[in-house]
Amino acid sequence: MNRATNWNTRYHTPTNIPPPCQVLSDYTYLLPTIGTALDLACGLGANALLLARFGLETYAWDYAETALERLKAFAQAQTVQIHTQVRDVVVSPPPPTMFDVIVVCHFLDRSLVPALIHALKPNGLLFYQTFTRTCVSDQGPKNPDFRLADNELLQMFADLQIVVYREEGKIGDTTQGFRNEALLVARKV
Repeated sequence: MNRATNWNTRYHTPTNIPPPCQVLSDYTYLLPTIGTALDLACGLGANALLLARFGLETYAWDYAETALERLKAFAQAQTVQIHTQVRDVVVSPPPPTMFDVIVVCHFLDRSLVPALIHALKPNGLLFYQTFTRTCVSDQGPKNPDFRLADNELLQMFADLQIVVYREEGKIGDTTQGFRNEALLVARKV
């Protein structure tokens, strides 16, 4: 069974749409009032729905066709337009200077970093959130290759202006706060 089949099977089971990722929902006030947005490796597209409701021309890419079909139904029910595309983003990354906003949530392929930076228009914003190796629970991928090292997200996007960064690891009371993940909002200047 290939990766696309695995993900299509996962999204075939009826489920409600999950909430948008925290990096986007907490910082919607940073979004531009007009422009184009991409929800990369979008899954069921909760981030794409939020971006479209904010008035951005929104694209949602994933290689799970089942997820995109479900997203289309969610978008129609909410009367928003989203341009969906079945796309392996590693093989076909976004073209240069196309998006004002790119959102990546719970997806990590380090080889895409240069393409993501180039895909942003000047002053474009990247919203990124994914799992870290320093964690307090076993939530997220088991393979450490799909988890960030400490401060790795900062290093990956050092060519951008960091607007927001959060990674709390195991510091202090681990029953509170933002654990198991890192989030970043960065701007192309």
